[in-house]
Amino acid sequence: MTGSIILASASPFRRMLLDNAGIRYQAKAADIDERVIEAKVEEQKLSPEEVALVLAEAKAKNVGQSFPGHIVIGSDQTMSLGARVYHKPRDMDEARRHLLSLSGAIHQLNSAIALTRDNAVIWKHVSSAKMSVRPLTSDFIDRHLSRIGDKALSSVGAYQLEGEGIQLFDGIEGDYFTIIGLPMLPLLAKLRELGEIDA
Repeated sequence: MTGSIILASASPFRRMLLDNAGIRYQAKAADIDERVIEAKVEEQKLSPEEVALVLAEAKAKNVGQSFPGHIVIGSDQTMSLGARVYHKPRDMDEARRHLLSLSGAIHQLNSAIALTRDNAVIWKHVSSAKMSVRPLTSDFIDRHLSRIGDKALSSVGAYQLEGEGIQLFDGIEGDYFTIIGLPMLPLLAKLRELGEIDA
């Protein structure tokens, strides 16, 4: 085991998942403009899953420039409802519109991982979860957003499932790790295969 794993993320939730699994790693946030990359891939008519993979790979390659020889974990998550791909809300009004559009519908979270070493992608993976939002009234959404405040702006769906966001749902198909944004079981399997963690 080399102990040379880098997580290309500032997400406290992704760090928590690696910490809880006992993985030794360093973390460094990627310095990329996700909206610029998303604008480019929109022209290519990529699926939401493919967009998540492109962003995960961009993050891993960006951070990997500072860590030659290391395994870098890039990850990203997209959220889609039909053909619409969502982005983090810019303000509370947009968060409210997000939740109104999700009310009574089933949307999909797509969590991608890209592993790189020396700017080469050595593995990619996407896991998805289907999220059923119960019918929500405008008044409930207003009260919910006033309770959670700016936390609504920190995730693409304007909710955190690990907090009060759980109250928005009446059904979920998919694993917890995919929903949080880092599919741990396939990642751990690949790290064992690469000899980076104890097998």
